[in-house]
Amino acid sequence: MADLFPSMTINGSSKVLGIFGDPVEHTLSPKMQNAIIQDLGLNYVYVPFQVTELNLEKATQAIRSLNIRGVNITIPHKVSIMQFLDDVDETALKIGSVNTIKNENNKLIGRNTDGEGCLQAIEDTGMNLNNKNAIILGAGGAAKAIAFYLAQKINKITIINRSPTKMQTLVNNLRNYYDIQINGILFDQKNELKKALDEADLLINTTSVGMSPNIEKCPIEIEFLHPELFVNDIVYNPLHTQLLQNADQIGCKTLSGVEMLVNQGAIGFEWWTGKKPNKKLMKKIVLQHLLNHK
Repeated sequence: MADLFPSMTINGSSKVLGIFGDPVEHTLSPKMQNAIIQDLGLNYVYVPFQVTELNLEKATQAIRSLNIRGVNITIPHKVSIMQFLDDVDETALKIGSVNTIKNENNKLIGRNTDGEGCLQAIEDTGMNLNNKNAIILGAGGAAKAIAFYLAQKINKITIINRSPTKMQTLVNNLRNYYDIQINGILFDQKNELKKALDEADLLINTTSVGMSPNIEKCPIEIEFLHPELFVNDIVYNPLHTQLLQNADQIGCKTLSGVEMLVNQGAIGFEWWTGKKPNKKLMKKIVLQHLLNHK
């Protein structure tokens, strides 16, 4: 940390932020968050905490006892930590997971900034999501978070997944809360898949297909894409997945996963500190790391 932020000082008045996960060595959050802490001249420090499932309750209690101001939550704790919190925001309750906790006068409040971050990244490109028709590839945690926020703005969501059980569970959960058209299709239902994509405005890949080291893989055939489709892949390593390369090739507007990573981190930081971070700086830090660790 001293190499990255030589002017950062930590003293008895420093406020602590952090991230709980297992593993946590890979996270880029400390690089992003400490960069903006230094940029804003705040007396904070952001620390990664290796927390096992066995120690999760004690670690959550420690947020209070150590007066940690806020933490991000990553795999595998986004669901299990909810039972130890004092309050969870309404959308995060619907999603069933949190990725950000704020310590507000010893009261631990949870929310999920993944879906917010994805929507913000898309809207930052100038796309108006109102009344759009979206397809989400995958039905895991990220798909849930994104779908529950998307459903507040758009007309139709189609969940495409390999497992019929997970797909139908997410479809049913969404239908319980939102009065829009919500459908599910399996990846091997090619005719239905092609028709759904022909009618879609937005495609978001939340699966790990195409992630390093399997960078040659693509979750959807190139012939199913069309130039009017906006394609967002939340995978950020590699920066330009095979899906995004294929979409670029046929003229789609595209967005990489770095934007969601930055936006979800920025939302949490502003919630904790009341300060707007420099998202361009956050993105620069992430890109430097990814390009230097190819």
